[in-house]
This record gives sequence, structure tokens and C-alpha cells, in this order.
Amino acid sequence: MRGVPTHCPYCALQCATSLHPVEGPGGVEVRPRDFPTNRGGLCRKGWTAPEVLTVPDRLTTPLVRNAAGELVETSWDLALDFVAERIRSLQSAHGRDTVAVFGGGGLTNEKAYALGKFARVALKTANVDYNGRFCMSSAAAATNRAFGIDRGLPFPLADLGGAGAVLLVGSNIAETMPPAVAHLQGARDAGGLLVVDPRRSATAGLTADGAGTHLQATPGTDLALVLALTHVVLQEGLGDTSYLQERTDDPDALIRSTASWWPERAERVTGVPAATIRRAARRLAAAAPVHGGAGAFILTGRGAEQHSKGTDTVTACINLALALGLPGRLGSGYGCITGQGNGQGGREHGQKADQLPGYRSIADSVARAHVADVWRVDPSELPGPGKSAVELINSLGTPGGPKALLVHGSNLLVSAPNLASVRERLASLDLLVVADVVPSETALLADVVFPVTQWAEEDGTMTSLEGRVLRRRTAVSPPGQVRSDLAVFAGLAERLGSAGFSTDPAEVFEELRRASAGGKADYSGITWERLDSGEALFWPVPDEGHPGTPRLFADGFATPDGKAHVVPVDHRPIADDLTAEAPLYLVTGRLLQHYQSGAQTRRVPELAEAEPEVFAEIHPRVAAQLEIGDGRPVRLRTARGSMVLPARVTSDVRPDTVFVPFHFGGAEAVNELTNDVLDPVSRMPEFKACAVELTVAMLAGSSAPAWGVGS
Repeated sequence: MRGVPTHCPYCALQCATSLHPVEGPGGVEVRPRDFPTNRGGLCRKGWTAPEVLTVPDRLTTPLVRNAAGELVETSWDLALDFVAERIRSLQSAHGRDTVAVFGGGGLTNEKAYALGKFARVALKTANVDYNGRFCMSSAAAATNRAFGIDRGLPFPLADLGGAGAVLLVGSNIAETMPPAVAHLQGARDAGGLLVVDPRRSATAGLTADGAGTHLQATPGTDLALVLALTHVVLQEGLGDTSYLQERTDDPDALIRSTASWWPERAERVTGVPAATIRRAARRLAAAAPVHGGAGAFILTGRGAEQHSKGTDTVTACINLALALGLPGRLGSGYGCITGQGNGQGGREHGQKADQLPGYRSIADSVARAHVADVWRVDPSELPGPGKSAVELINSLGTPGGPKALLVHGSNLLVSAPNLASVRERLASLDLLVVADVVPSETALLADVVFPVTQWAEEDGTMTSLEGRVLRRRTAVSPPGQVRSDLAVFAGLAERLGSAGFSTDPAEVFEELRRASAGGKADYSGITWERLDSGEALFWPVPDEGHPGTPRLFADGFATPDGKAHVVPVDHRPIADDLTAEAPLYLVTGRLLQHYQSGAQTRRVPELAEAEPEVFAEIHPRVAAQLEIGDGRPVRLRTARGSMVLPARVTSDVRPDTVFVPFHFGGAEAVNELTNDVLDPVSRMPEFKACAVELTVAMLAGSSAPAWGVGS
């Protein structure tokens, strides 16, 4: 049997699979399909994905909190009636913006589009944002201001295979998307895999035995390191001078902004030896087209982006790519590795506080008029830009802030920074509504919970890290009373007196096509029929005769003058830097076995057994000073909170660094400790680095040794 062709429900690699009916967990068996991104491979998460369909605590009936504070089963009509009445009452008393909506980067394009429309047309609120603000916003801001457009990879992933060098800044794809590692083999064979990471991660380990170089920089110093790499390229005459003059707006600004970042200065800031910096820069330059190389790529991930200077760090990576003449060249370029399954499409069609479908600015009068016409409303009725994710969360329940929040596809009580504050803000709401597939930590706090469909139970489209639009197809029927998020939007909109919300994803996509027409992310030429026939369609696709755009920038950039814009940037320390009381860096990241907040993967026995609990990676030098071994409980304390967790002693981390995975909830949630200070441009919180105190966990009243300055 051919099975139902679809794609993995997890990361933005969107590995191609087919689903076949079987007896047992999930009712379907997943088999990989040969596809350009995964080449017939899957990771452990992909292989076990069907088990999430039938986990024992799968939500199958609407729930409402009763007078005793318990979540009890109810009917869809009663739940929708209750929510609609509370919304009407709150908006009557406090205005339209008193209701907020929070979305997710795992929603299909159709659901992401409908969520944004629902917020602005049915609720008429400006307060809508999504968890992609925690994921891609710094790279999006940087590429928009440099190139005039934001598409994670402006080239097919398979292009990496022919490169002589690949620089990965803050990405551990060997664990986050293992099938993608195959595309790095060419660079490894040439000794050109360059990995910037404070840990010797699985990806950094791929540089061993002459395959490349691990640049193990001090947390929060990627920007200084990239400035130094650019300095070497320019000062040693390794740049593409003609490209800079012809294709950038201000090459002199690039030279001036990196002139003072000689490798010896960068070594003092980053801890990476000056000789290693020079060797890496020369290796990257040798692979560039200007020197007759096989091609070079610079790729960024969350490790570079989730900082209060994340936009500037990505900008520095773009500037390095421009210095080498990479963007727009076949077989070379700059790109950002999108994380969430629909992190690309999810931000293009209206979930972000400042965007309308087609990646249009909500402040643009022409864009507002176009989308309003599709939505059959007056442009003046559309709200303006709202608050970004952290700012929205911090305003919940405050005077003048939203008193109701509807959450779709996000688990804020694990994934947001500074969780004590988040928990307080959610608890202060008059109404919290969560649509989810399992009782996540956030759902368990809600007043109303809607059980919704997941990947194998729904039709729709997703957009991969390459900007390629893909079909998701129904393979099994949803259990119990489960409905789609589209049904939630339509049901509430009808009760609030707003028409025009379809529950049919095909109809929603047709409307999305019209709404995106003429925008940067133009899907108007994409049809389900074209996708079902096997066409590879990368946006923009402006009409049905257009073949799609797998590679951007060959003939110019999407800026008014057609040139890439050089934005000078400079290094600055992390916001919560080291002190005598907190002398170590806390960094967070992912594990091979888990995904995002872990709400799905922690429920899969094979994955949960492999990594059942949170842990803190600490260096042997730290462990020796504290006289502890593997498994010994330690306490981590930052300015925002503390947690106790077992130590995992390893030389894979720097002596000044503690690493903790972020997939766990409750007392195991490391985001209790992370900093919610924001990047001034992207509004990205600084998840990736903050000062932490490390002590041995002791009973109350006992004296605990601590790792301190001078140890």
C-alpha cells in the first residue's frame, strides 16, 4: 500500500513520510519517503510520532473549570457559548484590546492565517502574537533590514551539499534535525565545517578528525567572533571587492565597523584563539566563489539569535557573507535554520503583532486596504500593531492590559522566559482559554480547554525551512469530540457576530492565496492541486503559471535600491552578565529525544525513557571543586529564580558554562531562570545566556559549597 503521503509533525525540516494503518499505538505506522531535505531518513522523534496520536491523556472533550476549581467535561456548544459571553462582557467593560490571542509556529498555514484574521476581524484586537517571537524574530529582523525579505533559507537545503565550507553559528542540527547532517558531508570532506558553540555539541563533534573547526566561544560573544572573522577577510584581502561595490549599499561601513576587531582582541572576549579565528576565516574565504572555491554558506540558529543583541549578531553574519560575496550566488549564501515545524509559514500570514498575510506590514495603508478587501471589512476597522510576545505576556492582567487570553499551539508555562512572572500574569487573567492536543502545563491552568486535531488528523499546508510549501494530509480520524482550531475560530466568530470563517482548510487556503497576493510571501500561485501533483513550489509564487522561486537574490535584493544594505554593528555584553555571586553562564538548548516544550515527546515512552528528566551539564573542574559526581543534585540560582536538578559532569561544556535542556515542565523548567530582557529590534528575549550561581543542593540549614570567582 502506498499509504498517505505527508510530513513529520516536528521541526522545520519537515521530513517526508507516508502513514500506513496498523494495529497498535496511533493506529498508523510512519515510513520515510525519499525527499530532498531528509533523503529517506527520520530521527527518533519522527519514527515515534504516531504514538502521540493516542497517548493516554489525549484531550478528547472540551473542559471548563467549575466553581470548585476543577476542569470538568462539557459540550462544545456550552464551552463556545461560555467563552463568547465572557469575551463580550470583558470587551464591553474594558475595550476590544482586553482580549489577546497567542499562536504557535506549529500551526498549519491555514490555521495561522485564520488565527490572525480571527483576532483582527472577530475580536478586533491588536493584541496578537505567537511563540515564533521566541524562535525566528532576530533572524527575520536582520534579513529584512539587510535584504528586504525574510525567508529562512533563500535557497534549497540540498545546495549545501556542494559547498567547500559551512559556518554554523549557534545551531546544533545533529540533534535538532539529524537528517539534515547529510547535507554537510561535502564541507566535512573538505575540512570546512566550522561550528560556533560554547558546547562540544553533537554538531560540533562533526568537526573532529580534520572535518572542520569547533570555535568554542564564551556564551554571548558570537557577535565579537563574527566581527573578527570579517576583519580577517577584509584586512587580508580575501573579500569579494567587486561584489561589495556592485551589490551592497555601503561597503566602507562594513570595513569601518570591523576594523578594530583584530583576532587578538576577539580572543580576549571570546576565548577562541586568534590563530583559530584566522584559520577559520581563511578556510571560509577559500571556499568562496571569488577565490574559485566550491561554495560557502553561513547559517545561524537559536544560539546566535536568542539574545538581547540577536539581531545584531545575525546582521554580523550577513555582513560576513556579503564581504565574501555569497548571497545570491549559486551554491553559496547566508541562511537561518528555522526551528518550529511551520516557523516560516507561521510568521508570514498574520500571527505576528505587526504583520498581515503575505508578510505585509500592518502599518502599511496599501497592505491594510488589500487584506481588508479580502476580509470584506473597512480598512479603518483593522487594529494597528500590537505588543510583541513577552511584552504582551507581561501586560496580562495589569491595569489597561488584556484580561483574557486565547492560546493556540503554544505551551507558555514551559517555553516563555522568566516563568514565575508568566505564571503570575496568567493567573491574574479573568479568562484563559487553551486549545491543545494534550493537557500541557498551560492547559492545566486554563478556564476552558478545547481539544483540537493534530498533524495526522488534518489537511493543510506547512512551509519548510527552505520556503517550500508542503501538503499535510489526513490519515486518521480524530478521537472523541476533537475538532480543528479552524472550528474554534469559526464557532467563536459566529457567536461574536462575525461571518466568513470557514472550517474547511482548502477554502481557507484559497482565501490565504488572495490575501497574500502581491506581498513579499506571495502564495497566490500555489494551489493544492499543484502541490498534490508533486510540484516543488518555493514562495514567492505570484501566479499559477509561475514555477516558484527556489533561490532568491540572483538578480538583486528586495530592497528599494536592489542592493543589500550594510548595517554596522558592534559587540556588547549580555544583559545579565557575570558577578561574584553568579560567576557562571547558564545556556539552554535542545536534546535529540525531545522537541520544544516536550508536551508531545515527554509522552512517548521510548523518548521519555531515553531522557526522562532535566539535568545540568557542568565541567569536571567545577565538579571537582564542589566534590560532586554524576547525578548529584545541584542548585542553580539566577536573578529570577532557582531550581534543583542532577549534575551531568562532562568536558563538552566550557568551565565557565552550565548547560540545561529546556524541554521539561514544572519544577524542571529551566525557563524559571532565563532572562526576559528583549532585543530592541526583534523583541526576542535573551534565553541563551545569563549569570547563574551553582551550589550543591543541601538540606535546609546546611552549608553548601559554591563555585565562585577564583575557584
